[in-house]
Amino acid sequence: MKYLQLVRYKNLLLLIVMFLVFKFGFLDLQHIPLALSNAQYSLLVLSILFITAAGYVINDIMDQETDAINKPNRVIIEKSITENQGYTIYVVLNCIGVGLGFWVSNLIDKGGLSTLFIFSAAALYFYATSLKQMPVVGNLTVAFLASLSLLMVGIFNLYPILNESNFSSIQVIFGIIFDYSIVMFWVHFCREICKDIEDLEGDKAQGMRTLPLVFGVKRTVVLLIVLLTVLFGLILKYIYSSLIAFELYGAALYVLIFIEGPLLLSGIHLMKAKSKDEFKSISTLLKWLLFFGILSIWIITLNIKYNNGN
Repeated sequence: MKYLQLVRYKNLLLLIVMFLVFKFGFLDLQHIPLALSNAQYSLLVLSILFITAAGYVINDIMDQETDAINKPNRVIIEKSITENQGYTIYVVLNCIGVGLGFWVSNLIDKGGLSTLFIFSAAALYFYATSLKQMPVVGNLTVAFLASLSLLMVGIFNLYPILNESNFSSIQVIFGIIFDYSIVMFWVHFCREICKDIEDLEGDKAQGMRTLPLVFGVKRTVVLLIVLLTVLFGLILKYIYSSLIAFELYGAALYVLIFIEGPLLLSGIHLMKAKSKDEFKSISTLLKWLLFFGILSIWIITLNIKYNNGN
């Protein structure tokens, strides 16, 4: 169990759900040939999972002192696993992840795409060792890498088969994935800022310069409320223009309840939040928002097929 906790198995499970939903609940239902077979897609998923897990390990190694203050009951390095063991696990996970990424890239004759895996592994390392100590930069890095993992679903499945005859249809499908990656970036960015407020005590003790420490907690909370309000408005516009306008009432109701609902609750709780536990509950709510957001692509696709009688 200590190894599962070290690699944040719950977060990895959420990633697996995302990859399954976008492959079998969206791409496969578009009735277009995809570049990756199911076996090759599994290699892509495993590669991203291993690199992500390695990122969690190096983060725990570098955060031993802050974690001892922020979450002493969840410290694993030097309690259940030695630091040397942690580094070994980190190196092994990264080697497997990048190796699998190189393999799947060459299987589809797009060896250049292997740089995405090298970039992701390097970015996670620099985030853990230095970038997370910088205001905003660390938050943007995590949010970007999270959105990149979703974009890679489209890049690896659609880019290799792109040609003049299917350009328009591929553009529409990839555009949908891109839109989802933007929302994922936005929510992850807000969640990382919220976690910085939650971990304020430990970060301050270690001399880190996170946004709430530089900008102030109250101003950071206002920024979060503004970001979530803007996202709420954009999704509300999407409900009316892209769902209700095309009589996708089931999907519209789902998005209204399971996506707009958590967004609204997060904003309300932020207005009252003061304690560490309150900000932790908001962070958890945003994670559930990510889960329901991932499922929405499947709900919308099913609603479209139901309306078309397919």
